[in-house]
Amino acid sequence: MRVCIVFLLCLAGQAFTASITEEEPIIDDVVEEAQPEVGANPVQVEIGDFDEAIDVVEEEEDITENPCLNHHCKKGKVCEVDEENTPMCVCQDPTTCPAAVGEFEHVCATDNTTYDSSCHFFAQKCSLEGTKKGHKLHLDYIGPCKFIEACMDAELNEFPLRMRDWLKNVLVSLYERDEENNLLTEKQTLRVKKIYENEKRLQAGEHTLDLLAHDFEKNYNMYIFPVHWQFGQLDQHPVDGFLSHTELAPLRAPLIPMEHCTTRFFEQCDADNDKYIALEEWANCFSIKEEDVNKDLVI
Repeated sequence: MRVCIVFLLCLAGQAFTASITEEEPIIDDVVEEAQPEVGANPVQVEIGDFDEAIDVVEEEEDITENPCLNHHCKKGKVCEVDEENTPMCVCQDPTTCPAAVGEFEHVCATDNTTYDSSCHFFAQKCSLEGTKKGHKLHLDYIGPCKFIEACMDAELNEFPLRMRDWLKNVLVSLYERDEENNLLTEKQTLRVKKIYENEKRLQAGEHTLDLLAHDFEKNYNMYIFPVHWQFGQLDQHPVDGFLSHTELAPLRAPLIPMEHCTTRFFEQCDADNDKYIALEEWANCFSIKEEDVNKDLVI
């Protein structure tokens, strides 16, 4: 699987991080122009960089010359053949990883260690497979490890205000750019169209927290679908109504260097502390009423 970082910041993303000052422009260095797949979120990192727990289904084709051609391995492993010419996945040697082009390719792991790239990280994680350390080791965020200040209670309460508005504006931005109908599904387009055409919609931009709170109270219905939509974008491996640490990574990894409350927010979302965030828990984190939680909206 080709390693590619796709992280396009639009007006919505700028509004979400507007209150963060004096941060290094880590993400600006990795911007690439690319067209996301249908329903894809253009402001999150492509899942390929974080699928540490995802095994790709092997294709059954008779490849006599090189059995590894259609034998796929998960991140951190490469294919080799044994004495009987049978393909198998083994841990990758970190020295075989491509050299990092720049600091923007560095990643920080949960052990507070900076790795040259996600390739180097997953190779190291694979070497620790089966150990307690390896089980706890995850990719934390994009960029070299840095001091992340503690998230205070008041700041934690402000986080969902910005993120709700950000998600709404991301969908509006997708709708505006979706000239060929390949960014949103037909159902998603119809739902976003209602938001887009609503005269009461708060336009993207830098807003005070009081205004964001007021808008959520007055125009609550505009925020229901964006919250569900983001859950659906993340719930992919497998699609089971729960978000694992790995599934959250494409969203949280780019945000942590800019939003220091990201980790604490997602930890708080896991109300029952089972290491997974259910749709109901996710919706509650964004103050979506229980009666408005609808599994059909995540499709």
